[in-house]
Amino acid sequence: MNLKINKILVSQPRPALIEKSPFTELAGKYKLQVDYYPLIKVIGVSPKEFRSQRVDILSHTAIIFTSRTAIDSFFRICEDARITVPETMKYVCSTESIALYLQKYIVYRKRKISFADGSFTGLIEQVVKHKDEKLLLTLSEPHKPEIPETLTRLHLNFTPVILARTVASDITAEELKSYDMLLLYSPWDVKAICEKMPVEELPTIAIFGEGALRLAIERNIPVMVSAPSPEAPSLAKAVDIYISQIRKGKEVTPIELADNDQHKEEFIRTQQNKLAKKSRVHAHK
Repeated sequence: MNLKINKILVSQPRPALIEKSPFTELAGKYKLQVDYYPLIKVIGVSPKEFRSQRVDILSHTAIIFTSRTAIDSFFRICEDARITVPETMKYVCSTESIALYLQKYIVYRKRKISFADGSFTGLIEQVVKHKDEKLLLTLSEPHKPEIPETLTRLHLNFTPVILARTVASDITAEELKSYDMLLLYSPWDVKAICEKMPVEELPTIAIFGEGALRLAIERNIPVMVSAPSPEAPSLAKAVDIYISQIRKGKEVTPIELADNDQHKEEFIRTQQNKLAKKSRVHAHK
């Protein structure tokens, strides 16, 4: 692990407005070289792969989207199969930017679209508001099981469908070794670097998100930088704090994983109780 951080790889597409990226400011502050290169890419499934899942799109009244790739894949499949999505279809999105992306395919103001704040709990709260709909849950392969598992536990009427697949990009181990720090944003980023090179040869690792952090620690990868946190809501801020500390000669220890499972369980139980209470009210009417 290199304590001198001069060259950073951000596992994200290069921003359209590079001067507005927080990493541009960071590069100027510490005289860093910052490169952007996704370690993974998400591709839509083929019409044949979709048909093999035997999912009837038109039997659903609401669709859950958590990525733009899933939106592209969904409407491409509908076009290929000559399926006309009805005006009455509702959409639940994990973020506002994903909801706004629907404008590429539909007239936004005429549809019933809701969105969350990007968090797991925010999305589930939005989905619960549509408890009477027949939901189509669009997923990528591989995916975290927490959303379909939670919808099952809440006894919601939903069908999971794989609309995209995550595959590793073509960056080489030699190219990765040329960096002093890798910034990772998903569990699949973690899997990608593990496929490329041994853990002991990895540069300093910075991670955004609990899922990616959990997997990295399970793979015995020392994670020196992690976000979000109260002091560092973004990965750029977390990297800023880390570089400042090591350049002052301070010792920084690897991140340890906090146990958030209890909070998640309490949230799910709360949603279960809400749904059960609403069912009892409807039963007495």
